[in-house]
Amino acid sequence: MQSGQEFTLDEIELAAAGFLKTHFRFRIFAFFGEMGAGKTTFIKALCKILGVSENISSPTFALVNEYKDGSGNPVYHFDFYRIEKEQEAVDIGVNEYFNSGCYCFIEWSEKILHLLPEEALKVHISVASENRIITTENV
Repeated sequence: MQSGQEFTLDEIELAAAGFLKTHFRFRIFAFFGEMGAGKTTFIKALCKILGVSENISSPTFALVNEYKDGSGNPVYHFDFYRIEKEQEAVDIGVNEYFNSGCYCFIEWSEKILHLLPEEALKVHISVASENRIITTENV
């Protein structure tokens, strides 16, 4: 696991910009963290840095939301909190999304652990007092 990046919620956009710059070669980001750790909030900041102008919300019931970045390219935001089996992710075509070459931000990645491609980056978010700490590791 790589060393952590620590930031406050007031610094989240700056942290997101630095995160994307540091991890520029990745397109698939598998987020892990407890409920309320800030996964959705960080993904919103990442999308904003990418130029998404649409309302960004967690796709808890739809499983995936599609946004457009500043260049008109798709950005996919997944939330697998409510799935019971990995097959549900397969049924919505998750592999096609992962193979698209577009940004994929995945919440509750532990629900589809066996489906994550090798080129995904695991992103762990934890809370320490007022701060959030992000650590990363390759799948």
